[in-house]
Amino acid sequence: MISVVQNVAIDCSDAYELARFWSEVTGCPLHPQDRPGDRETQVMLPEGPLLYFNQVPEPKTVKNRVHLCLRPTTSREEEIERLLNLGATLVTDRREPDGAGWAVLADPEGNEFCVLRSESDRAAMSS
Repeated sequence: MISVVQNVAIDCSDAYELARFWSEVTGCPLHPQDRPGDRETQVMLPEGPLLYFNQVPEPKTVKNRVHLCLRPTTSREEEIERLLNLGATLVTDRREPDGAGWAVLADPEGNEFCVLRSESDRAAMSS
């Protein structure tokens, strides 16, 4: 027997607004029944688990123990710029001069996530 991951749950203070941010990050829609003010919302990823946002009363206080890692379809640098324009903030820059590494960003509520090199970035490094 096995268990199947249904969703990745993210605690937050405004479930709808944070889900809207992640909907723009991923290009995937919110659940069609989600509305502003809802305490629970979902981003409908095309494959795999849903991103589930659950409104909680307490604020985030420490570093995430689990986080999302994103591999962009554009270059890593273009994606970081796009995400910063959406409202993310740069937390830690782990990019190396040779193009390796990643950047740690935070969503508008401070939840950390990583932006990895794209497949085209990786291919350019190996040629």
